[in-house]
Amino acid sequence: MIDPVKSKADLDLSYLKEMSGDSAEFMIEMLDTLVEQIPMYLDDLQKAVDAKDWKAASEFAHKVKPTFYYVGRDDMRDYMQVIERNAKEGVNLEAIPAALTEIKAELTVILAQVAKSRSELESQL
Repeated sequence: MIDPVKSKADLDLSYLKEMSGDSAEFMIEMLDTLVEQIPMYLDDLQKAVDAKDWKAASEFAHKVKPTFYYVGRDDMRDYMQVIERNAKEGVNLEAIPAALTEIKAELTVILAQVAKSRSELESQL
């Protein structure tokens, strides 16, 4: 479900550009927030999955889902959607831990992409 092309490409910040009126300063703030929030949300999701608290897992997946869209990683958003739906509906629960492991591994790539994008935005200030 993770798109290997998006893993190798620069982030698509078009949504953030539109949302911010192309303000580099605002986009940097949003990227900083993303860097802070996503790991916390994924840690919360991991705890819920480990505890087999599927209601909480669904809620945490729902919470983190849109942050991936902000940086053009709709593949990750869609993957979180699958986790959210499966946890909520109680289906294919055995696949959730492996999916979460894959998402957490991809987070390293995304954080590197964010750092590159942030650096490029800082050069515009």
